[in-house]
Amino acid sequence: MTDRHSPDPAAVADAEELGAARRRLAEAQERVVAALVAGAELPQGFDPERMRVQASSLVAKRRGIVARIRPDAAAAAGPDLPAEFAAYARSRSEPPPNYRTDADDFAAWLRERGRMPDPPPKPRWWSRFLP
Repeated sequence: MTDRHSPDPAAVADAEELGAARRRLAEAQERVVAALVAGAELPQGFDPERMRVQASSLVAKRRGIVARIRPDAAAAAGPDLPAEFAAYARSRSEPPPNYRTDADDFAAWLRERGRMPDPPPKPRWWSRFLP
């Protein structure tokens, strides 16, 4: 007979098994996301063509959102925007944390390649007092 305050050994084993299964699932999901957005190796069991199409779709979605957030970067890339953004996306080892960062990083990437001018300097707070 077990003490009513001690956990049931079978329940503990089940909880540990469930925790391990959740960790394995999280690791597998990370590998899929890395393959889709950061060009990592494709996990076993996935159709390479379908994953390529999905990854391309995700890059196009990011490109559209980035173009809305930073129209200056989209204009600087001009008709080469799809190719430029795809090259930028491939150059990243991990996905950006948010769309604003993605847009600003893309603009910086273009600037590093001479495709976009430096932003104008921000006026100093005290310059409004100058004649």
